[in-house]
Order: sequence, then C-alpha cells, then structure tokens
Amino acid sequence: MIDAPAVPKLSLASARRIALAAQGFCRPRPAKPPSAGRIAALVEQLGVLQLDSVNVFSRAHYMPAFSRLGPYDRARLDRIAGHGLGRIDRRLVEYWAHEASLIPIELHPLFRWRMADVDREAWRSISRIARNQPELVAETLELVAEKGPIRARDTGAVRPPSRPGHMWNWHEGKVALEHLFFTGRVGAARRVNFERLYDTIERVVPAAILAVPTPDPEDAQRELVRIAARALGVATEPDLGDYFRLPRAASKARVAELVASGELLPVEVKGWTAPAYLWPDARRPRRLHARALLSPFDSLIWFRQRTERLFDFHYRIEIYTPALKRVYGYYVLPFLLGETLVARVDLKSDRQRDALLVQGAFAEDGVDQAHVARELAAELNLVATWLGLKRVAIARRGDLAGALAAIIG
Repeated sequence: MIDAPAVPKLSLASARRIALAAQGFCRPRPAKPPSAGRIAALVEQLGVLQLDSVNVFSRAHYMPAFSRLGPYDRARLDRIAGHGLGRIDRRLVEYWAHEASLIPIELHPLFRWRMADVDREAWRSISRIARNQPELVAETLELVAEKGPIRARDTGAVRPPSRPGHMWNWHEGKVALEHLFFTGRVGAARRVNFERLYDTIERVVPAAILAVPTPDPEDAQRELVRIAARALGVATEPDLGDYFRLPRAASKARVAELVASGELLPVEVKGWTAPAYLWPDARRPRRLHARALLSPFDSLIWFRQRTERLFDFHYRIEIYTPALKRVYGYYVLPFLLGETLVARVDLKSDRQRDALLVQGAFAEDGVDQAHVARELAAELNLVATWLGLKRVAIARRGDLAGALAAIIG
C-alpha cells in the first residue's frame, strides 16, 4: 500500500504574506500616479471591486486602488468604469459578482449562469416581479431600448412609503430595472453621483464579449474559483466560494475538481481548522512592508472569518449598529502596517470643514503605539490630500488618538 503524499504545511505568517502578495501588497507604491492601464491591471488581479452607496469617507470602490497604488486620479477609474459624464474607455462593467461590483469586462460571460438562475440567485422581489408583472418588465425593457440610458425615476413609477427595517425602498420601476439588470438584459451604462443609469446590454457590453459562447455553469464557476484562488493566494473552500458568492454546493464541487486536476494544491496552515488550498503560482515573499488604510469592502478583508484567521483581527462594520452600541464607530477602516493589521480608525470626510475627521483611533493589543501613530499619521495626511481635504482633525476617542494628535496637531 502506497502512503498518500504528505500535505505541505505553511506557517500562519507565511500564509499571511502569500495572501497579501496575491492581493497586490507585495510591491512598493509607484512613484508617479498610476495610469488607467495600471489601475485596470490591478482590478484584473483582484477580479472584482465591490461597490457601496455609503459615502461618509470615500466611495468603497475607490479605496482598494489607493490602498495598493497610492494617490491616483479617480477620473481614470471613472473612465474605465463608465462612471461620470466624461470620456469613457470602458474596461470594467457592473454586475452582481461579490455584491454589486465592478469586474473586468471579459468576465461578464462567466456570470450568465447567475443571470439565468434569477429565482435562486436574486432576492425575492427581483425574481418575483417577472412572474407577477411580466408586462411591466417588458414595458420597462422597451423604455430602456427607446430612451436609454435612463434613471430609475424615468420609469415614472412612484416610490412607496418607507417601511421600518427595510434598507431599500424601491418602486416597481426600479425593481423591474433591477430584474433586467440581474438577468443581463440591461447593463449599467454609467453612474452619475453614484446613481445607476440603465441601458440595453448591447449598448453597454461590446459585441465581441456578447458573442462569446455561454459557458456551462460548472465551467464558469470553475473559472471564477480559479480567479478567486489567484486573488487570495491561499484560502479555504468557503473563502474561495465567498469571493464571487457561489452557492455552497457549487463551491465545494468546483474546488474539489480543481484539486483533482492539480490546479489547487492542498496545504495545512498552522492554526486553521479547515483545509486550505494554495494557488500554485502564488508569490511567497519572505517579508512585506505594506502600509494602507483598508475600506470595509476591500477584498482583502471583506470575508470577516478569513480576516480573523489571517490576522487575528475581529472586525465588524458598525454602519447598521445603533450609535450607542457601536464599539469603534460608524465607518471604521483597519490599518495595515507591514504584514499586520495594527489599528483601526473611524473616518469621515467633512467637506464643510475641509477636513478629514478621525473620529476615533484604536491600536491593537501589543503594537508599538508610537511607531503605529507615526505611520498612521503619514497615511492619513496622504489620503486627506488625495481626497482634496486640507487638514486632518483628530478627536480624542480611542487609545491611539492622543499620539496621533501630538503628531498631526
């Protein structure tokens, strides 16, 4: 009887460096503002940028590029994403990839299985409207074809009264548009002030992409797991499945297939109870010197269980937590220094005061607070300048606030 080969073992520190490198933190930030091509290459490396409507500090999709590349011209990201009113050089397109997301336009066909499975993949109101009001969906598509790009308000539908406990208060016209968007018949032509403008998919996605044969669902999901594995470096099966929000059964099956074909390598990571899988071409740096503020929606940390496993960092966004029950604040960003998450700061961009407000600053246990404060102060000044704010203002909340205030003034 031949013994099965031993599964390679990784230290937690090694796994952390592999993950950081895969997420784009292994190289120094460029000395000059990156080009649109360099920004697009980063999105291709990550596979996805999550969108989010909260704008208390900065739009979520802008921050991952800043975290990795430093100050850049946000108009360049707008241009390749089709946002704003300026010139468009579309290289990214919106779809429900992780959540609402920007993805490289070439990946759009990989989500046709999700578009076709709206009843199981979409939330109830989106799937239900096509059954209950098919004529409304058809009329909305005709309106988009005739008038697009259109806003949701252009459907003429009236917003219903708000309901306590409901995050979105969509009228029927918006729901119909979202059904059409989910099923791939319309796309996001652009966003203006973050409001989505809808147009027919033929006017959003290039004909060459639309002409790509529809892959079998299993093949598409397998490719999405490959992209996730490359972007994560080393990961558990739930990590891989969560990256593009695959159904759990599909995630398990696709990961098993990639292991069987040798495209994913089983490994053991010290301290992890679940099996892990290594992307064979993942970089394995011996050390990293990263420094970055991380959006709550950054792909490095968006799966909170993985964040705890990798960094021993318990993180929950408290936007929807009542103010009196918040531990750290409304919009808290972890601070990455070297290979570790060393602090967290509650940030707000106050345009009236022309200031970046640090409403709370908290160090992790065991860190050198003086060193962390110096590095964090430098990063806060850098991000404030990038956002066009003249100063950083420190509130006296949190154990790191005093040291920050002494540096920044």
